[in-house]
Amino acid sequence: MGCGRNCGLLTGAVLGALLAIFGGVLIPVGNHFIEKTVKKETVIENGTIAYENWIVPGSPVYRQFWIFDVQNPEEVIANGSRPVLKEKGPYTYRIRYLPKENITQHNDSTVSFFQPNIVLFEPDMSVGPENDTLTVVNLAVVAVPALYPSTFVQTVVDIWIRSSKSQLVQRRTVKELLWGYEDPFLKKIPFPGIEKVVGVFLPYNETLDGLYTVYTGKDDSGKTAIIESYKNKSTLGFWPSYCDMVNGTDGSSFPPFVKKDTTLQFFSSDICRSIYGNFDSEQSVKEIPLYRFIVPSAAFASPLVTPGNICFCTNKELSQNCTLAGALDISSCKEGKPVVITLPHFLYASEEIAQGVEGLYPKLKEHMTFLDVEPTTGFTLHFAKRLQINLLVKPSQKITPLKKLEQPFLFPVLWLNETAMIDDKKAEFFRTNVTNKIKFLHLLEAVLIAVGSVLFLSCMVSYIVCKTQKKK
Repeated sequence: MGCGRNCGLLTGAVLGALLAIFGGVLIPVGNHFIEKTVKKETVIENGTIAYENWIVPGSPVYRQFWIFDVQNPEEVIANGSRPVLKEKGPYTYRIRYLPKENITQHNDSTVSFFQPNIVLFEPDMSVGPENDTLTVVNLAVVAVPALYPSTFVQTVVDIWIRSSKSQLVQRRTVKELLWGYEDPFLKKIPFPGIEKVVGVFLPYNETLDGLYTVYTGKDDSGKTAIIESYKNKSTLGFWPSYCDMVNGTDGSSFPPFVKKDTTLQFFSSDICRSIYGNFDSEQSVKEIPLYRFIVPSAAFASPLVTPGNICFCTNKELSQNCTLAGALDISSCKEGKPVVITLPHFLYASEEIAQGVEGLYPKLKEHMTFLDVEPTTGFTLHFAKRLQINLLVKPSQKITPLKKLEQPFLFPVLWLNETAMIDDKKAEFFRTNVTNKIKFLHLLEAVLIAVGSVLFLSCMVSYIVCKTQKKK
């Protein structure tokens, strides 16, 4: 009788030990299975989960615009007063809803494509129609000193500016400002070859961005979606040294198995440079655990704070000999036009950068850029890419609308938020095929180890107690 009980306890202990061992063995085996499956499904090739969402985003991508409306145009025109600005928006467009074009596979290791640039206005997601009219900076007039530095040429150009009655600010519809309009001053220039139409995003709509060549991840999952070349080059030709390199992915996905200490690098043709994100916090979107990576203030800091930013400082006048933060002169990739990129409302920028205008109020949560990445697959399931487009306005004694200005300043035109979030259907698919399976496997491992350990310990303790009592 006693032997039977003791044997039962020993059997229970052995069974518990086996369960615990099996649970422990399941950890590396399960991780290997997960790793193998993820590596297979994140490869950019026909038939994988990644490929379907790579061809065209599985969730709608929107680009929202907030336009800076000048509240004191008379004072700005008459006295060169500081513009008082008030944002109006969002005006929302859907983008990236067309599939990639000219997709060409190269020896399984890389694939090339063009990204169609297309916009579709979304009136239900906007504060007004595209024909809303606002008072904004005159794109053509303020570009003259940068495009024509010769005083003689400026004197001649001023004849056409005055005859067209162009001023420092103008009235334009949202559609005209964004996608293009025929400028009255440029229209008067009699020389051929002078483009008469200007716009903040001209040309953009119905154009192609690329050629991009990216790694498929089939040979090396650590390179999945990383850009091998852009327009057949690994450099841009806009910046000196390492700042000119095309680094990382396009931001829509990253190589799988993202860690919190990973620095996510991504390239944006909008700002003509590569940039990076650092881990900020854990997030959850539609019951899917995500890692939030944000573009830190260090990415826009002065070279005095972040020495690596020195090669992005190409405008010594704007940056006061590279001592200021938060403004990126991208005129070299905008055909010499005085375009300067900042974060919305001059977030992270030095005070001197924002002194030329009034009415901007940076807020970290509203104006920062972030990417919410599912760490196992590397897929970006929620993101907000935010930036502000400004024009560098310089005084000129030869250009009538610019004569009364006292010093150069940044004139904000608009800020945008390009954003997307995984939709309900895709979230359900992702939970079913990725998140829940991983959770179940880890739960099974934990249950087996816990139950096995408790069974082993309880049986062993009972066995020892029984043996002790029998001896007594």
